Amino acid sequence: MGEIGKGMVAMAAACTIWGLSPLYWNMVSHVPPLEVLAHRTLWSLVFFGIVLALRGRLHEVFRLIVRTGDAWKVLLAALTISVNWFLFIYSVQIERVVEASLGYYIFPLVSVLFGMVFFRERLDRVRGLAVGLAAVAVAVLTLGLGVAPWISLGLALSFGSYGAIKKGLVAGPVVSVTAEVAVLAPLAIVWLAGVHAYGWPGESAAAVAAFGRDLQDSLVLAGAGVATGLPLILFSYGARRLPLGMTGLLQYLNPSLQFLVAAAIFAEPITRWHWIAFPLIWIAVAMFSLESLRQDRAARRRAMSASMSGTTVI
Repeated sequence: MGEIGKGMVAMAAACTIWGLSPLYWNMVSHVPPLEVLAHRTLWSLVFFGIVLALRGRLHEVFRLIVRTGDAWKVLLAALTISVNWFLFIYSVQIERVVEASLGYYIFPLVSVLFGMVFFRERLDRVRGLAVGLAAVAVAVLTLGLGVAPWISLGLALSFGSYGAIKKGLVAGPVVSVTAEVAVLAPLAIVWLAGVHAYGWPGESAAAVAAFGRDLQDSLVLAGAGVATGLPLILFSYGARRLPLGMTGLLQYLNPSLQFLVAAAIFAEPITRWHWIAFPLIWIAVAMFSLESLRQDRAARRRAMSASMSGTTVI
């Protein structure tokens, strides 16, 4: 298998894990979301720490936080990804995975807007139309359901903000995420100490603290580190080997699987307003993806032409 083939397998595996992740978090849907988030943070730190230690790169985390002057970027990235993780866990617990999947469909379009606003990137006509269709879809849901899809918007905006902040970090994805969960770890420890000792947030400790009380809950919470870290490593492996357009296209496997899980397994209600909004989103996604593929191919052709024109034939 060639490098592109390996990249496609790794990317598809990462997006499949993310797409099926509602099934994983549903196993601890009875555990308060902040408790789940705290465990996810700490066990992710353990997982990433082991991975970096085995690679001899653990020192890069300290350098990123302390020596590069990027501590404030790491902190902002940590806050935005924690909001994203919390909203997703919460969406599973309140049976709003359909809305969560919509958020991950919208996210790339939000990233385009952020690129235009914060990095002065050009918004071409096709992508501009795609963003407009997504805005219409959100308006349809808001008017039809009588309330804005705040989980969708929260997930899209938090992940879009996370990507924009990470753009300014000179570090690989594993190193930067390790730094982020390391920054959040003290808060997670304090929260879990309060949960186990005092029954935060307001119930008896025996009724709230899940870890150590039930074997299945304990294993699922401890496995959160692998569930978080493994797809990120696969994604990073795939992204280094695939053209940008193909990477963007394969990422839509994630929300598509989330939507299928919500509809087919969780039997979440899908109203007529969803059936109006989602096709608009899918059309926007198709336009966005095809334009990304076209631009990616054009860029590679230009690079190849420049390379050939610089070759001297003897």
